[in-house]
Amino acid sequence: MTAVHWPLVAKVASRLSGRYALEGTYHESRLAAQAPGLVRRAADLVAAETGLAGPGQPDVAVVSRDEWVAANVDSFSVLMAPAEERLSSQTAIGSAVAGRIVAVELGAVLGMLSRRVLGQYELVLPTADGGDGDTVMFVGANLLALERQFEFRPSEFRFWVALHECTHRAQFVGVPWLRAYFLGLVEELVAAAVPEPGRLQRVAGELREAAAAGEPLVDERGLFGIFASPAQREVIDKVQALMSLLEGHGHVVMDRIGARELVTQRRMSEVLKMRRQDPRTATFMRLVGLEMKLRQYEAGAEFIGGVERHAGWDTLSLAWRSPADLPTLAEIENPVGWLERVA
Repeated sequence: MTAVHWPLVAKVASRLSGRYALEGTYHESRLAAQAPGLVRRAADLVAAETGLAGPGQPDVAVVSRDEWVAANVDSFSVLMAPAEERLSSQTAIGSAVAGRIVAVELGAVLGMLSRRVLGQYELVLPTADGGDGDTVMFVGANLLALERQFEFRPSEFRFWVALHECTHRAQFVGVPWLRAYFLGLVEELVAAAVPEPGRLQRVAGELREAAAAGEPLVDERGLFGIFASPAQREVIDKVQALMSLLEGHGHVVMDRIGARELVTQRRMSEVLKMRRQDPRTATFMRLVGLEMKLRQYEAGAEFIGGVERHAGWDTLSLAWRSPADLPTLAEIENPVGWLERVA
């Protein structure tokens, strides 16, 4: 029996994702027709801005929330396969219960995210058929909903989102070793997911220490961080440092190009920043560890800005030389320290 009940993941996510009134209408069809041209234009501008470029053009897909969930379930099932094998070595009852608990938790996270995510670049994640889909994906319902909620100009908002996803494509296609390094970190994290004797006692002790010190019981790693082993936490910090760099870089590039190309870029940037800071979602994000994701935009962008102020925009290319040249989590907060080490 597989450890994670993947059909249950999709079912739970679908119940939480909901539907948007304009999903499946001609508005979404018009977006699908426009999207390839927006991506081509964005990819050319991103390549000129960053010096990172890959071969050809990516596929482009406008998907529903459920289709976005299905694509991510497919990828997660591949990533978590080694951990599933270890969980399956437990008793049949224990494996079934654990698989359903994990499925409900993962489905809840994906369902909530499917209502918020605007775009995704797929190459970074593996698929069950072994393919590496070079695809820029837009969640049509969410783009349409934000355009109408905040009265964005559709052509400008869609292009602005395309800039962000094309920057991620430039990173993973233009830096030859980056995808393998990222997947290696994920494999490390999964490999460290072994039963830990006395885990509950360790967690209880750490929570007592945090309460006594007046520190938050749940930090940016979320519940996953609480139950992670020390070895897993080290890998989580590496992942967070990498994603801070990539998200900060993507955010700076999209805003920099957008400021030149789009009349409404500043307002769109301010609105999305407020959306990320919405207190109604802050508790959920902290609990599931996605507060890391929210801070990555801010911390990463500040790191990029610090490097540029002290050494110039082109110096950032040093980060793409090798994994050893990537900033650590501490260096994300100290760009001068990173420059002193690698420059």
